[in-house]
Amino acid sequence: MNGHEPYIEETEVQTSIEEKTPREKVYVWYAGFWMRLWAYLLDLVVVMSIQKLLIAPFFRAAGLTSDTGWLSPVNWAMAAVFYLYFILMTKQFSQTIGKMIMGLKVISLTDDCLTWSAVIFRELIGRYISKTALFLGYAVVAFTSKKRGFHDYFAETSVIHEKQPAYLIEKNSAG
Repeated sequence: MNGHEPYIEETEVQTSIEEKTPREKVYVWYAGFWMRLWAYLLDLVVVMSIQKLLIAPFFRAAGLTSDTGWLSPVNWAMAAVFYLYFILMTKQFSQTIGKMIMGLKVISLTDDCLTWSAVIFRELIGRYISKTALFLGYAVVAFTSKKRGFHDYFAETSVIHEKQPAYLIEKNSAG
């Protein structure tokens, strides 16, 4: 399936044996590999700017920059900024600055909104696994029907274009 064919999810959630939950139809256009890559690169510029403008001067002023090992306080602080940026932006806005610029948004495939557990799992654990697996967790975006990376599978999320709907998914309207 290429990025321009409609995808229709026709499953229904059953809450009890007799009653079926009504489904809300939502049209979405899943964001592909290249759009997501450009958004990620823009996010890296933002994160590195924060790190270089705030974290590095703080540690330099405190005299803690001489330790350059992997477990140094500077590296821990920079990693914290990286992950906190993605976690807080995704939870608060369902998108990072890079995704905002590219017109992309993270959605939950199971709930109406992104939960803290889904965002933390996606952005912290899932992103770490996607990176440590030789970035293959990101490459699978190019080959899956809903354009999902490993971190999206772990958190039951996907990334869509905000303004150009093309695909149909259904969500519980009962909440």
